[in-house]
Amino acid sequence: MSAEANTTAKAGPPCPCDLQLPYIDCCGRYHQGALQYRAPDAAALMRSRYSAYVLGLSDYLQKTWHASTRPVLLQNPEPGLRWLGLQVKAHQRQSENSATVHFVARSKLGGRAQRLDETSRFALDEGRWFYVDGDIA
Repeated sequence: MSAEANTTAKAGPPCPCDLQLPYIDCCGRYHQGALQYRAPDAAALMRSRYSAYVLGLSDYLQKTWHASTRPVLLQNPEPGLRWLGLQVKAHQRQSENSATVHFVARSKLGGRAQRLDETSRFALDEGRWFYVDGDIA
């Protein structure tokens, strides 16, 4: 085993959010453990929510969705949907308690490539960031 492969094996699998970090050192720390649900900013929460979609962590998605807009039930993903990558285009803080994140998420379903281009709104409430809603481009 090469030194590079050995380092990767020790670090664990890569994070789905495309930051090129091991999952446990990236979004995994917000999915579980001491920092669970405590992303430091809206961009980190966006990345952790994307990773939660990839990994099927619906409980995390519910608990990081603002109560004012949270659906009672999340829709299950289409069978065969594969997430291919995330690109955060912009992260802007509008005020002390609000921010937006513009992102593009790529997926594939039934052999067809798809692109979700959205500007999402986030709110800081009692020290935690929450997804509020978004506008699809």
